[in-house]
Amino acid sequence: MINLAVVWDISPEITRLFGVFPLRYYSLLFAGGLMLGYLVVKNIYKKEGLPMEQLDKLAFYVFIATILGARLGHCLFYEPEYYLRHPLEMILPFQITNGDFKFTGFQGLASHGGILGVFIAIYLFSRKTKIHFFKILDMVSIGGALTGAFIRLGNLMNSEIIGLPTGSNYGFIFKSVDNIPRHPAQLYESIAYFLIFILLFILYKIPTYKKKTGLIFGIFFTLLFIARFLIEFVKENQVNFEDDMAINMGQALSIPFILLGVGIMIWKWKTGEQKPKKKNNTFSYK
Repeated sequence: MINLAVVWDISPEITRLFGVFPLRYYSLLFAGGLMLGYLVVKNIYKKEGLPMEQLDKLAFYVFIATILGARLGHCLFYEPEYYLRHPLEMILPFQITNGDFKFTGFQGLASHGGILGVFIAIYLFSRKTKIHFFKILDMVSIGGALTGAFIRLGNLMNSEIIGLPTGSNYGFIFKSVDNIPRHPAQLYESIAYFLIFILLFILYKIPTYKKKTGLIFGIFFTLLFIARFLIEFVKENQVNFEDDMAINMGQALSIPFILLGVGIMIWKWKTGEQKPKKKNNTFSYK
């Protein structure tokens, strides 16, 4: 029988800066994904004729919201008992023990929390700039799908969010965990998000989809969280309390996002085209 298992024994650290601070593949892929997502949105921004001076502000809002939302999401969704006793560790990349600080980085980030954070940040940005809320969501969704693909590759490099045993000679053997071939769930998600990015990018070029402001975002939410919900079936549970749940936390959190995405798709498909109006030297999509 042909052995189809991939032995995954890569150190998550590339090097240590000044011999102290670890430089990880995850950090580079996270930052690289955000940068590529930014470039995608920048290209769309130019083609839409939107004020380019506002793009850096949007990028700042999204970056901060992604980190803060993902961090708080992990702490409150997955480990609330620990972090409610150690609230400073929610926002600081240190572990505090008996007054001593140990640099750990942000080792827990939840995508559901990150997306909620971005959602709120874009709403605030929309209020400030008068650019239609759903127009921004459409553009950011395309870049966001690409960013998500890179973040999941970072999880693969960390040998985290691993899959269940395949029960065959197919899979990834994560040497830092055990010697069992497992589903590379991180890779499954990365591929799914990359395919969603390609689909959204193509749909945005089709006038029927582009003019129905918010439709692209609805498709993004629906497909992204359906993929997340399904792939969770081949993932190991992230925390112990999930063992007693009918579906795990990732799936439970994905359901309302799926319903929201479907609702927005139906709503935006029925409302027809939304045309931009120029007002006070800004573009307002109403």
